Order: sequence, then structure tokens, then C-alpha cells
Amino acid sequence: QMDLCIEAFGTSKQKRALNSRRMNAVGNDILSTAVTKAAANVIDTKGISALIQDVAQDDVQNISVFLPPCHEDAEKPEDVYKFEDILSPAEYEALRVPAQVFINITPEEIIKKTEEKSYCSFVLEELKSLPLDEKSRDHKARCLWFLDILIKFSFLKVIKKKHPMGPECPHIISRKLMKNFTLLTYHNGSVQNLISASMKAKITAYVIALALHVNNFQTDLTVLQNDMKLQESRMMDIAKAMRLKVSKRKGPLELELDQNHKLGTLSLPLPVQKAPGGQRKRKKMK
Repeated sequence: QMDLCIEAFGTSKQKRALNSRRMNAVGNDILSTAVTKAAANVIDTKGISALIQDVAQDDVQNISVFLPPCHEDAEKPEDVYKFEDILSPAEYEALRVPAQVFINITPEEIIKKTEEKSYCSFVLEELKSLPLDEKSRDHKARCLWFLDILIKFSFLKVIKKKHPMGPECPHIISRKLMKNFTLLTYHNGSVQNLISASMKAKITAYVIALALHVNNFQTDLTVLQNDMKLQESRMMDIAKAMRLKVSKRKGPLELELDQNHKLGTLSLPLPVQKAPGGQRKRKKMK
């Protein structure tokens, strides 16, 4: 109504301002329509799964960017990847309650959980040898519970829920997962959290670092690789980027029959860092 009044009774200056505003509005509508149409064309041409794959390839070659902080001048293995860089004191405290399920677990329950595949293989194996000392048992239980959550979280791809790991996962842990291990994406008019290839690599690196703390800085990389459904070359790239010494050994018979397992050891001095396999020269396309 105001615009109609300006058209009928407004001054020349007011009428010029009205025309200018209308032209800008039309221009913005045209631009918005063009952008929407272009986006729709891209989606129609490539398909939504291909677009997600494009995002999933972000920085996959530069693995070192996604590693936990590495203290190369450390004098002890436990200080190379410090525990507090993996779990802050507040996050560690929040794990006290959910970890009770591991602290009190019985051998019969472990067998049942193994049959149900309720937890990853690495965690199920480690639960068989929980320390008897109350403090040590509690510490290992917290680490294993968080490690299992990390691995399960890595399979979610696109995350639409605010608390994707369920009500038993403490709020501070859910916030850590969403903040540190996802990328924000915009799709269908809404913001979503995506676990891209680079975020999967980051989760893997933190899983390895935590497993090293659990296992006195030597851990079975093949069991973790199988749990995370990774290719061996990808796991080895991440392990070597973390400066681990990789050796072979026979895996637990109940887990992987006749499979040579790769053992990762964190020891000082750290090996000289080499370029990861993801940076190998590619064959020229014909």
C-alpha cells in the first residue's frame, strides 16, 4: 500500500528510490532462480551420491592435517600423542557412567556380546583382559567405551540427529563428535553434518592413538582396520603418518584365521616421516 501511495503521490526522488528497490528485488530473484536452477542441473547431472562423494574426497591426500597433535620432542611414548589431546578431563569424567557397563561385564556377557556383535572386535578382545585393579579397570573401560563409540560414529555418513549415538552417550561426548569429526554441509535448505573421507581418516587416527594408550603403545592395526572397514593401504598410510613402526604377526585365531596381522608400535626415537601412499604418482589418463 505504501508503494502504491508513492507511485500516486510521491516526489520524484521517492519514485526513483521505489523503482531502484524494485529493480534490485527483481535482480535478486533472477540471481536466486539462476543459482537454484544451476544447482538442480548439477544434481540432475551428477546425482546426489556423486556430490557427496565429491565432498568426501576433501583433503584425503594430506592425512597429517587430521592427526592428533604430535609432540615430536616427547621423552616418553605416552607423551607423543598425549591422552588429554584425545579426551579432555571433562570428557573423561563424563565417560564414568556409561563405562560402568564394561567395568561390571562378566565372561558370559562378553561371549553373548561377541555373538551379537554389540561392540567392535578390538573392544571385545580387550574386555577379556580388564585389569583387576579398580582404578586401572575403570580407566580402560572408559577408553574402550569411547573407542567403540568413535568407530560406530564413523559409519554414519550424513548425520541428521543432534544426538546420533543415543541417549546413553553423554552430551559433552556427542558435542565433541559433532564438532571435531564432521564437516558442515548445506543440502535441501538445511545444514547437515557429514563424515567425509578426511573425517574418517581423522577418526581412524584418534582410534589408533587411543588404542595405543590402552595397549601400552603397541596395537593390532589389522583388527582396527577390519572394525572400521578400511582398506589395508589406507590404514597403513595413517599409521605411518602417525610415525608408527609396522611389523607383522599372526592375529588371534578366533578373530581372523590365518591372516597376517599388522602390528603398530609407537616408540622413540620416532621414524623419519615419509609421504603417505595417497600421494603416490597417478597414471596419466589416456
